[in-house]
Amino acid sequence: MTTTVLRTADELHARTRAGRRAVVMTMGALHEGHATLVRTAREIAGAEGEVVVTVFVNPLQFGAGEDLDRYPRTLDADVKLAEQSGADVVFAPAVDEVYPGGEPQVRVTAGPMGERLEGASRPGHFDGMLTVVAKLLHLTRPDVALYGQKDAQQLALIRRMVRDLNFGVDVVAVPTVREPDGLALSSRNRYLSAQERRTAVALSQALFAGRDRHAAQEALRARAREVPATRARAEALSALGESRAAADAHAMAKAAPGGPAAVRAAARLVLDEALRMKPPLELDYLALVDPSDFTDIPDDFTGEAVLAVAARVGTTRLIDNIPLTFGAAS
Repeated sequence: MTTTVLRTADELHARTRAGRRAVVMTMGALHEGHATLVRTAREIAGAEGEVVVTVFVNPLQFGAGEDLDRYPRTLDADVKLAEQSGADVVFAPAVDEVYPGGEPQVRVTAGPMGERLEGASRPGHFDGMLTVVAKLLHLTRPDVALYGQKDAQQLALIRRMVRDLNFGVDVVAVPTVREPDGLALSSRNRYLSAQERRTAVALSQALFAGRDRHAAQEALRARAREVPATRARAEALSALGESRAAADAHAMAKAAPGGPAAVRAAARLVLDEALRMKPPLELDYLALVDPSDFTDIPDDFTGEAVLAVAARVGTTRLIDNIPLTFGAAS
């Protein structure tokens, strides 16, 4: 398969296709995380469909002092990786193709969710992101668009925009791809020195610590639900030496129903240690949120949640997250 590079929407619209069009939107500097998105898009589109990878460094997403100028532009390498991963087209428009009248006066506003976490740290970022996503959806006219779970708040906002503004496209989330040491793949990882890299791994380690604490609590809760609180049953369990385990399980379930506070504490412990490393990790936020609106979840929460973290190591800002599911109370 040879991947075609197109620069204008007219060229893209002139293509004929029989099946579904799947789009993967990127700002270039493609890595294995993007390759996974493209391969998943290929599976969804099928042999008769078409996979389009957009490469566009969106100036609206960069605030004052951010890294627009030094953001890597590696189109030749991007095309090669896209081709190897199964893309039919790389759509790499110039700025004046996407914004023909200059910076747009009418933009998509992210609303309250866009002001939390990443939005609080990077004012205006999500307005710029949603504006270019809306533009690229119109320019590429896909049936399905794929986005990485690593940018969980971005994903949630795109889903909300598609729903609220009636875009006729299916949004598919693809799990985060990690390097062997656990660090989430990112185009910004290349900025890290060897020492900074050792510190940066604390982000994923903190998430994994929270996940492990959550798994242990959920196991105790499940154990508590399995053990009826009857005297006869307790006596039978006592004969087997299990009454103490049952009591511990009940106590844990009662003391920490769902355990969000303990999950946050386990993750924070790892991050606190990283604050003392050389170079230190500079924490921006650690949050356990409802993915529907990115508000903090209460201790009695049940359902899907996202444990998210953002920090700076040296001059590089990194984000990461993992999904968690809190079971229903017994």
